[in-house]
Amino acid sequence: MKQWTLIAGPLMALGLGIGLSLAGWSSPIAWTAGITALTACWWIFEPIPIPATSLLPLALLPLVGVISPAKVGESYGNPLILLLLGGFMLSSAMERSGAHRRIALSMVGLFGANSGRGLVFGFMTASAVLSMWISNVATTLMLLPVVLALIEKITDPRLRVALLLGIAYAASVGGVGTPVGTPPNLIFMEVYAENFGTEPSFPEWMSWAVPVVVVMIPCVALWLTRGLKPHEPIELPEVGQWRPAEARTLLIFGITALLWVTRKAPWGGWSGFLDLPHANDASVALLAVVVMFLVPNGAGGRLLDWKTAAGIPWGILILFGSGIAIAKAFVASGLSAVLGELLAGFVEASHPLVLIGLLCFFVMFLTEITSNTATTTLLMPILAAAALAGEIDARLIMVPATISASFAFMLPVATGPNAIVFGSGQFSVRTMAREGLALNVIGTVVVTGICYCLFA
Repeated sequence: MKQWTLIAGPLMALGLGIGLSLAGWSSPIAWTAGITALTACWWIFEPIPIPATSLLPLALLPLVGVISPAKVGESYGNPLILLLLGGFMLSSAMERSGAHRRIALSMVGLFGANSGRGLVFGFMTASAVLSMWISNVATTLMLLPVVLALIEKITDPRLRVALLLGIAYAASVGGVGTPVGTPPNLIFMEVYAENFGTEPSFPEWMSWAVPVVVVMIPCVALWLTRGLKPHEPIELPEVGQWRPAEARTLLIFGITALLWVTRKAPWGGWSGFLDLPHANDASVALLAVVVMFLVPNGAGGRLLDWKTAAGIPWGILILFGSGIAIAKAFVASGLSAVLGELLAGFVEASHPLVLIGLLCFFVMFLTEITSNTATTTLLMPILAAAALAGEIDARLIMVPATISASFAFMLPVATGPNAIVFGSGQFSVRTMAREGLALNVIGTVVVTGICYCLFA
């Protein structure tokens, strides 16, 4: 299938572009549709790596004159990409210090290791909290060795599966809680700002997304732990004394999070108090990274070194830059307006509850086979245009679609966390699909209900 799409993708793109041109649409619309179709096809079937595919719009859109090279440059230098870059490096420092292990074991200790359900709740809470601030993949990679060491002492196969799936699913759920938790959140903020002139603040996004996290984590945990048999208390590894690297890393991370949250609020935030109107979250993240390079780790080195920092997933940054370029092309060519007008009638005619529910269901199952970042990239400009044409609050459809893009629980290929825990070899694809199908439905209900209450 992958090899066929190497040929089918370009043919489909060429046919779409020529068809739109013959139908009377403008060249920018035809080019944008064709290039996006090719990119989406290769994103879905991955005949070449996703980051390599992401170079296509960056090269082709300015080549055919849809957007200028300067606009492509803006896509790469976008503050949200710099924020993501800083976030990845901060998570590298967290992993290097070992602070994540202390956080996880401390939270599991709070819930107790006397029951299987307590273990799962504890690890899921740790995973969700960590992934609100660092990438979902990094969170899962950090916690997996701790969980694998623990399940060697567990004989119940259901508890083993619940622990592994729990940390993966909680990482995906927790990632929606803050703007920096996962790339789709930042894509929403960029597209929303470009179309409506204002960028949601850090606390504003959290006020929408954290309720979803708070409701969803217990739902996932209760589903995964249904029918677990009682077992003997499990002795957790010793947390040990605080090491200087752990304490200093968590202190800098905590200050960074506080500066993110209070940049604009309350009462104008510190940026208003210090008369720094151009301050942004990317500046905070990058300065925090520099501080990590400066502060000693108490063992003859620094909290962060370049070898560690250079190991971040650069491919995600390329994918994100490509997404921003596509979003700009949709607006510049007029394609988003055309698609928005086509959807506007459905948006206006549908009851908000039905509209949100269908959208959540569609996005969740779409992201089972596509990257959540790619899915959000393609949908956000269309949904923004549909909201403008239908004269509705754009948040009503854009926010639930963004959150739903992270709620793909059925397949190993759906998300990085799913793939990582599946690689442990402790369960089959059928097991993940069975558990994930129910959670996709539960997620649809939770996201629909909360977003309806917030925005309808």
